[in-house]
Amino acid sequence: MTKLPKDTTLLIVENDDVFREQLSKVMASRGFDPIPAATVSEAAAAIDTRQPAFAIIDLHLGEGSGLEVIEMLKKQRKSARALVLTGYGDTPTAVAAVKLGAIDYLAKPADGDEIVDALLAAEGVQPPAPQNPISPEEAKRVHIERFLERTDGNITKTAQLLNMHRRTLQRILKREPELGKDPG
Repeated sequence: MTKLPKDTTLLIVENDDVFREQLSKVMASRGFDPIPAATVSEAAAAIDTRQPAFAIIDLHLGEGSGLEVIEMLKKQRKSARALVLTGYGDTPTAVAAVKLGAIDYLAKPADGDEIVDALLAAEGVQPPAPQNPISPEEAKRVHIERFLERTDGNITKTAQLLNMHRRTLQRILKREPELGKDPG
């Protein structure tokens, strides 16, 4: 791992309470000083008071967008290194995030080492290819699982959120029986 700089303040903007708490613990164990925030307004307050050197920002925040947070952060501290970590990424938002000053754009799930490597990567250095890339089928499975969790397993609501016909989703779930089942 790359040596940490003097200022290790790390804003973590994530609306999922459990994930935010876990990510804070992981980053603290790697030497960072996490500042958790669940909303754009909490992030704005943290940026005003602490002016963090680093940030991990989710795109979809209940009341707004992580892009707003990147913009606020870069206005307050130009040298801050912001990383977008999202489960709902697409090319237009990745481009927008980079234009606003994000240094990288990672898809969830990403492990702590990937995140630290991205945050500490030297200017202009391209990240290495992932060692264990996720297959398209696995990415689809993870994506559907996230939506199923959000709807408490409701197939109709999940299909609506995915802009998919309910029967299509049912066929996918039938082919992949582990989807939609409670692991417990």
